[in-house]
Formats: sequence, structure tokens, C-alpha cells
Amino acid sequence: MTSSFEKVPAAAAPGGGAASEGDPSKGAIAPEAIRAIPVRHYGRWLSGVIVIALLAVLVFAFAQGNVQWHAIPDTLFDDAVVKGAGYTLVITVLAMLLGVVLGVVLAIMRMSKNPVTSGVAWLYIWFFRGTPVYVQLLLWFNLALIFPILNIPFIYKDEMTDVMTPFMCALLGLGLNEAAYMAEICRAGIQSVDEGQAEASHALGMTQGKTMRRVVLPQALRVIIPPTGNEFINMLKTSSLTVAVTYPELLRATSSIGSTSYAVMEMLFVASIWYIAMTSVFSVGQFYLERRYARGTSRSLAATPWQRVKANVLSLRGTRGVVR
Repeated sequence: MTSSFEKVPAAAAPGGGAASEGDPSKGAIAPEAIRAIPVRHYGRWLSGVIVIALLAVLVFAFAQGNVQWHAIPDTLFDDAVVKGAGYTLVITVLAMLLGVVLGVVLAIMRMSKNPVTSGVAWLYIWFFRGTPVYVQLLLWFNLALIFPILNIPFIYKDEMTDVMTPFMCALLGLGLNEAAYMAEICRAGIQSVDEGQAEASHALGMTQGKTMRRVVLPQALRVIIPPTGNEFINMLKTSSLTVAVTYPELLRATSSIGSTSYAVMEMLFVASIWYIAMTSVFSVGQFYLERRYARGTSRSLAATPWQRVKANVLSLRGTRGVVR
């Protein structure tokens, strides 16, 4: 009975066989270089052309519009605009600090086993997350309509209009609203820490407060920091709503200039440029802060913007050719 397979000589077998028993270098066939031909992605080129065409149409439309382009660079660094940007940064930082501190307290209250404490925290979060920031700002601004006098027995007494200044209305409106969102972010971060960490701390004799400060919160920061950075950037833009309470922030400053110079749209462009610049700077800071807290949890840290640019430049200079 004959077989349909032919016996291949050992010396001719790829990769060695009998010939490789004595000397691996004899009879071994080196792999031939493969010339890789990149696949042509016509859809990418077509989508790129469409996007460029749409951008060109948009630029052409604004170029033909009745826009006083010279007013934008002339007022970009106007004293009133720069001062308004400074007020925006001040109210953003202070309101965010108030929101973070109060948010941590509310998160701890929310997880408390005391039904009164957890209930109050839940009610606070429910109210401030359920009503718009703009409405809350107007509530603080018009508080004097129902409470003309702020009277705290034996402590403080004054007219409400003197207490609820535009700055105070903006701080309370933004900060208290942010605290409701930060409470949920902090609660998620605290619950991400393994319960065994707290149990081990209690076994060592640490109190509940010390366990929270020294064990739980430092580990929860890895989860809390990224969304907190997003909330800060969102707060920076939301601060424009304080124009409703006459707080002299960036949008109010540009609107005042636009109403007197009849360059309303141009001043809105100026405000947009400032907001984009500030959010871009803080976005870079958020990236490096997240990168720092990612150490020890990620095998490889995310590349920095400069590293990405450098890698793209080197990839363009490299050859596409031979793949072995």
C-alpha cells in the first residue's frame, strides 16, 4: 500500500532537521524580507477633504460677515477685560474650594449610619442637583425680598442687601451647587477603597476620623482627582452665569464694552478667546496632575503632549518599508 506523501530529506527540511543536529548554521534557510505595502484608506482621505471643505466654508462665511475684526485685538487685553478675567479666576477658585470641602463633608455624612445625618446629606444633594445654577444664583440675589434683615441673635445683624453682595451671591450660588456634585464624586472615590483597609486601621486602634484622613482619603484621591479637574474647568465656564447677579466677571466686562462700542459679537469673540485660553491652561495642569496620581497603578504612564509630538515627528521621518 503506497502513501501519497513523499519523504522530505532531512537536510532539506526548513529550520534544521538532521543538518541542524551537527551545526545549526548549515542548511538553515533565512526568512526572506517581506515588503509591506500599506493599505490605502480612501475613506480617510475623503473624510479629510470633506472636513477641510466645511472649515473653508465656515471661514469664508465669517470673512464675508459684517464683523469688525480690528476690535478683537484692540480690546483683547483691555484693562476691563483683563480685570474681568481675574475676577473669573478668583470666583472659580474660591467656589471650587468651597465645593470640595463641603462635598467631602457631605460624602461622609451620606455614608453615615445615622439616618438623620445621611438623610440631610441626601436632601441637600437632591435639591442642589435638581435645580439649575442660574435659578440658585437668582435665589441668593433676591433673598432680601423675603428676609430684609439678616438677624442672628447675639452674633450678627445687618440688612440683607449689604450681606448678599454680588460676590457673596456668586460664591454661594456656585460653591453650594458644586458641593452637591463633589459629594457624589467623593463618595464614589471613598467607596472605591477596599473595606479591608479601614478594618485593618480599626484593628490597629485608629479612630474613624483618623482612618478616613490617613488611610481612605489618600487612596481615594486617585479616583477623585480626574473628575474634580473636569468640574473645575466646568466651573470656570459656569462662572459666566454670575452676570445675572451683576458680578464683574469676564462676560459682564466684555458685554459692557460691546454695549457702548456697538461691537457685541466681537466682544463675545473676545470672551470666548479668554475662556478657551484659561481652560486650555488648566486642562494641561489637570493632565499632569492625573499623570502624577496614576503612578503605581498604571504599568505605563500616558505620554505627555511633547512626547506625542516627538513620536509623531519621528514616525514621519522613519521608513515605512521593510517588516521582518
